[in-house]
Amino acid sequence: MASTSNTDRVIDAGMIKKAHPEQTPPDVSHEGDVATEKGDSDGVEQAAPTGPTDGTPWVTGIKLVMIMSGITLVCFLMLLDTSIISTATPRITSQFHSLPDVGWYGSAYLLASASLVPLTGKIYQNFNTKWSFVSFFAVFELGSLLCGVATSSKMLIVGRAVAGMGGSGIQNGAFTIIAGCVPMQRRPALTGLLMGFAQLGIVIGPLIGGAFTQYTTWRWCFYINLPIGAVVGLLLFFVHIPEQLPKPKGISVVHIILRKLDLVGFVLFAPAAVQFLLALQYGGNKYAWNSSVVIGLFCGAGATFVCFILWEWYKGDDAMIPYSMICRQTVWTSCVVYGFLMATLLVASYYLPIYFQAIKGVNAMLSGVYILPSILSQSALAIISGALVGRFGYYLPWSLAGGIVSSVGNGLLTTFTPSTSVGKWIGYQILLGAGRGAGLQMPIIAAQNNLPPPLIPVAMALIMFCQSFFGSTFLSYADVIFTNSLRNKLKEYAPEVPPESIIVAGATAFRKAVPADQLPGVLKAYSKSVDYVFYLAVGAAVATFVFSCGMGWKDIRGNEPPQPSGDEKV
Repeated sequence: MASTSNTDRVIDAGMIKKAHPEQTPPDVSHEGDVATEKGDSDGVEQAAPTGPTDGTPWVTGIKLVMIMSGITLVCFLMLLDTSIISTATPRITSQFHSLPDVGWYGSAYLLASASLVPLTGKIYQNFNTKWSFVSFFAVFELGSLLCGVATSSKMLIVGRAVAGMGGSGIQNGAFTIIAGCVPMQRRPALTGLLMGFAQLGIVIGPLIGGAFTQYTTWRWCFYINLPIGAVVGLLLFFVHIPEQLPKPKGISVVHIILRKLDLVGFVLFAPAAVQFLLALQYGGNKYAWNSSVVIGLFCGAGATFVCFILWEWYKGDDAMIPYSMICRQTVWTSCVVYGFLMATLLVASYYLPIYFQAIKGVNAMLSGVYILPSILSQSALAIISGALVGRFGYYLPWSLAGGIVSSVGNGLLTTFTPSTSVGKWIGYQILLGAGRGAGLQMPIIAAQNNLPPPLIPVAMALIMFCQSFFGSTFLSYADVIFTNSLRNKLKEYAPEVPPESIIVAGATAFRKAVPADQLPGVLKAYSKSVDYVFYLAVGAAVATFVFSCGMGWKDIRGNEPPQPSGDEKV
């Protein structure tokens, strides 16, 4: 758990050689975690470079500020885009008369993004990091433009899918850029800074969306990305972003696409992911879980995924998701930990507003304000924990502490009732957010500090996929738990109220359909059902603590390569 084995080092050298055959792999017969290579002239062993490989020094000063500002704004916009549409959806469905399409406004983005994420790792591994990142962001902006000018519901769905394709490579690219710009001990602080500010987009999305919808038009929920995108373009266009690993030279783009991106693996993986996520989307909503459609989607996803695994095994280290990498304990535990943490975040982000709107009776805008304590404490701890990891070197204690505090915070949410005081729901949320913030970036730091540079983009892509996969799965489980619990609890606390009428009415309109004498019972049933959903989040938080133990005890300060010399290109 503490250090990389000799076998892993040999695997790393082989994978580096296969990924970049024109490069001489480093000599791996050494002690410790940092690979070494022998100089051609004097035979002196030197640390293998894990920073810029294009002769530039680490990025500092105003150039680093410009790069960090640019990628943070991009990640902020991406997370804003996932939540801003929620308050605009009623107005959109009214204009397009498209109530049956509501689910597709979110799932079109998710399906496109999740199916492309693993491929983005190979793209960043083989193409210029800066222009790959800018290209993904440009596709995201194109999707936003299509949504803004949409003349029909179908056009809006297509725009959301295009935006999802662009969004698939944004977070991966941001972490890859940070890895190439600064030395090891500075990465945790910058990663925490990026995640802390970017995640504000999740909470202010409904506020901004509600304001646009009420005072201008819902189209500005998408137009807002365009002027900010222009600012990002100016910040990044004139700044040189160093490469963390050498990219293939003298090889045509067509050759890279055909030989290095593992398109067959992508063609197998994408439909497997789409079928699985569609089954989760349809199950219990459009179709029953035991319907032929849902069962067929699950079976199709399973069969296609088996074919994908066999192909990846055949491809070996050239695969889209190399088997030898996923077998590394640090990698797969980091993926699982990040997935469970994101599941707790998404469950709370969806069901805390339901608690405030349905049970406390506030509007959508105010419910967004009421969940600020968890998001602000999460952002603050993300920044603080990242800085302290960079200062003291160890990420594992923060991940373990984050799992414990997040478990306690989610556990306290299960005590919510219609009469829970303001002080309690603020304090509980602060604790919950602090736990998430302390641990959220630790899987990324662990992967970056336990893998050779050529594998970092692939690992980041895998972690980002787990974010979508675990999030979608847990939200589907949460929906099943909430709906079934609400039916049962309504029979217990409000037996005279038909359960289906409450479910169909929705979280904000059921009060108008319930007799005054039955409302307290309905509110209690709603509250108990939300509590049961938070039990699911408790389980996910406990799992983050358990799997964090496999991420390794490592001092990242001892993994510092010498700073390259040379003039920085701009």
